[in-house]
Order: sequence, then C-alpha cells, then structure tokens
Amino acid sequence: MAPPNNQKRVKGTQVYRPFVYGTIARLFNDETNPKPPGTPADHTHSWTVFVKGVDDADITYWCKKVQFKLHESIPNPLRMIDDVPPGGTFEVHETGWGEFEITIKLYYVPESLEKPQTLYHHLRLHPYGETEEEKEKMKQRGEVPAVVYEEQLFNEPYENFFEILTSPAPPGKGGKTKVLKGGMVSSVGERTALIPLTNRPGSEFSLETENLLLVEIKRAAAEVMKMIEETKEEVVKKEAELAALRAPIQT
Repeated sequence: MAPPNNQKRVKGTQVYRPFVYGTIARLFNDETNPKPPGTPADHTHSWTVFVKGVDDADITYWCKKVQFKLHESIPNPLRMIDDVPPGGTFEVHETGWGEFEITIKLYYVPESLEKPQTLYHHLRLHPYGETEEEKEKMKQRGEVPAVVYEEQLFNEPYENFFEILTSPAPPGKGGKTKVLKGGMVSSVGERTALIPLTNRPGSEFSLETENLLLVEIKRAAAEVMKMIEETKEEVVKKEAELAALRAPIQT
C-alpha cells in the first residue's frame, strides 16, 4: 500500500511489541473434556490455535486481524479472525486426530501501511519434553501447550502509526483505563514493550522467567568454563605423557 503524500516514516526509530502465539490441545475425556455432539468418531483431541498479547495485554491497536490456514482436510481451512475486543484473543477452536503445521498471517491496522507477516506453528497433540519426566508432567496437566513468545518489530513506522503505538490506551467505562489481568506492567494504559513482573498460571513469559533463564545461562556458562579448564589440564597432562614416551626413542 502506497503511503499518503503527507505520511513520513519516523527515522531512526524502532518500536517493538511482545505477543504470543501457539496451540493448546486436550485429549477427549468423558469427565473433563467430553467430545461435542457431531464430532467425527476418529477425532481424539480438541485444540485451539491463537495469537494474543503477553498476559492478555491488548494487541488490537496494532494487529487488525489474523488468518489461520489449517490442514486441507478440515472444513473451511482458511479462517480469518477479526473484530476482537481490546485485550481479546485471535483464536480458532477445532478437533482432530493428527498434528500438522499451521500458517498464521498477521494483518496490521490500516494506519500502519505495512504488509502482513506470516508465521508457522506446529500443532502438538501429544505430551513432549526432553525427558520422560517432563512428558509425564505435561500429561498430568491434562493439556498440551505449545506457545511461542515473539516480539513484533516496527522499523521506522509511519508518523500516524507511531502515534498509535506510543499513545495511552483509550479509557474504559467511567473514565478509567481497563486493567488487564495478570498485573501487566503496562496495564495502567501505557502501550509499551514491557512484560509482566511475575508469572501466573497460563502466562509464563515474564521478567521472573527471564531472570530465571539468565541465572540458568550463567550457571551453564560457568559449567562450560569449568569443562574447558579441565580439558586444558588433561591436554597438558597427555602432552607430557607423550613427550615422556618419545624421549627413549630420540636417545
């Protein structure tokens, strides 16, 4: 889309906004997740694919609609989701028996004058993990989440869109800004790239998680440095042994 003559990009500026996308699948169970009437007999799971803000923060001020391209065997495989309320979720609910790749296309608000972005996500129906313990833990939860944290970068956005990205959210009823659940740092109405301070059930992307990962990275780095030093010492030892073996031959 060609920008209007009066539209200019804000040079030297980058604005990014965090969001998450992914799927959550649940095995059909007569007690906790009964199969809806009319569901095909061979369908074993219900699942949801979604795009939303971190900790349910609003993303509708920059994301206008989302298109989900499902497997061709599913009726109406191309789903366009729009008219989502502020703080809502772009999502599709379905049932099935197999895993496949879902194409997700984000369409931005008209003021952005930007082209859509395409993402790809693999639908997971079965518990997974690096260890059997992790798989069993996910199985006990009763659902299989596969969620990705992403940051949408707007490089040198157009002036009108930059104003939208950086302006406070419109007040809700009674003149008060809507406070989103989860203690979002920007829940007072400021549209920022900040993420929640702490975790809550169903929302693991926060500064708390980030700090825990940093601690784990530092621990792993220290372990690697220790292994490097041990390897160096072993190399020196082996070189000394090799030199001692060569000495009688040289004499």
